[in-house]
Amino acid sequence: MAGLRMGQGVLRRKPIEQIEEGDASERLTRTLGLWQLTAIGVGGIIGAGIFTLAGAVANGTAGPAVLISFLIAGVASAAAAFSYAEFAGMIPKAGSAYTYGYVVLGELAGWFIGWDLLLEYTAIVAVVAIGISGYFNFLIKDLGAELPTWMLGAPGTGDGHRVDLFAAVLCLFIAYLLTLGIKNAARFETVVVVLKVLVVLLVIGVGVFHINTSNYSPFFPFGVGGAFTGAATVFFAVFGYDAMSTAAEESKDAQRHMPKAIMYSLAISMVLYVLATLVLTGMQNYKEVDPESGFSTAFQSVGLGALADVIAVGAIIGILTVMFTFMLGVTRVWFSMSRDGLLPHWFAKTHPTRHVPVRVTWIVGVASALIAGFLPIGEAAELTNIGILLAFAVVCTAVIVLRYRRPELPRSFRTPGMPLVPAIGVVFSIWLITFLAWETWLRFAAWFALGLIIYFAYSYRKSALAKTPRPSAEERGEE
Repeated sequence: MAGLRMGQGVLRRKPIEQIEEGDASERLTRTLGLWQLTAIGVGGIIGAGIFTLAGAVANGTAGPAVLISFLIAGVASAAAAFSYAEFAGMIPKAGSAYTYGYVVLGELAGWFIGWDLLLEYTAIVAVVAIGISGYFNFLIKDLGAELPTWMLGAPGTGDGHRVDLFAAVLCLFIAYLLTLGIKNAARFETVVVVLKVLVVLLVIGVGVFHINTSNYSPFFPFGVGGAFTGAATVFFAVFGYDAMSTAAEESKDAQRHMPKAIMYSLAISMVLYVLATLVLTGMQNYKEVDPESGFSTAFQSVGLGALADVIAVGAIIGILTVMFTFMLGVTRVWFSMSRDGLLPHWFAKTHPTRHVPVRVTWIVGVASALIAGFLPIGEAAELTNIGILLAFAVVCTAVIVLRYRRPELPRSFRTPGMPLVPAIGVVFSIWLITFLAWETWLRFAAWFALGLIIYFAYSYRKSALAKTPRPSAEERGEE
């Protein structure tokens, strides 16, 4: 009997109709409009993918076929984006994949999605900060300045390196920005996203006149397999809308605006990615593309050094928006889990006037600063993709389950091609996971085990659902 009760407990689901926002001290403010949400989505997608990953994948993995890598990753991401859009229109609450999993698949599944995202999103913030630091170092050297060696990178990344100080300070700056309140922070994000898109358009508009089509041959220097391997890497660059969807509870009209913002942000980003990769591999032979500051060195190679500096500045400013989106995401997932009782309620308390979860924001800021400051980018990046891909697989599965379990629920957006499209999202996500190194699986298993201990030692008993009567099947709208 105890085992049966335990099984029912871990499978208990949060009823959609009963999702509450909590008391005044655990409530977010609805201030974001459609274009602010879209800007946050574009801010999360466009950044490291263009300014860092495109060059790295072109140089060592796919060659000019990096274009195909982005298209493959984009298809996989779009299948998941449709599922996220359907859920965002139905469940306009903080938490994104965590909340969706909790509602459809039960508490234990929701817990592990949320637990994974806490690590993944924090690591992404750190990885992006390290990427910005590479462009910062390029700019400093190009301007003839020299910084102390000890502050230029994490231990093991170069002689005399002790800490990547610039990356660590950036993490703390983004945390500070988010504590100012979502309205002010979103204004900053929107302005910076506009500047970033203008820089990308400048890169495309000028670079197209310096394309040498001979650089596209051979198009698959690493074989077709290289393009697919590249897709697993650049997938890191084509999500971001998932973190943006964690801000649903801060949207003025989430049921109408969130689905549109998800689709708009992915569409805008993919068009820019395709054009930018064509320019990059057309301007320079893939063997000569710099893996760390591809576009700056490409423009420098054709005698446009001044523009290369502008691009470096644009990359530094623009990639900040990726950090903003994912730090926003992790703090909202943490906030939502704490409000549900799966983590201590202390974390869910919001600022009395700014109505943002200041406590978790500073904790995430410090944690990401430590990762960015003291881990090489490769080790930090290995912490990222697996949890996101698993979250995508869960959300795509959940949207199929809920469509058949609760077909009568009002949906402001419906995933097309049901169940084929979300099934494609599941297959792509699991397939891309197989490309990840065994060390990534080992770290994930360790984090998973720690989460299991915390859930059964604390969350299972403290969950808000554990303190309320379990609704009947009829009350849940089931047969």
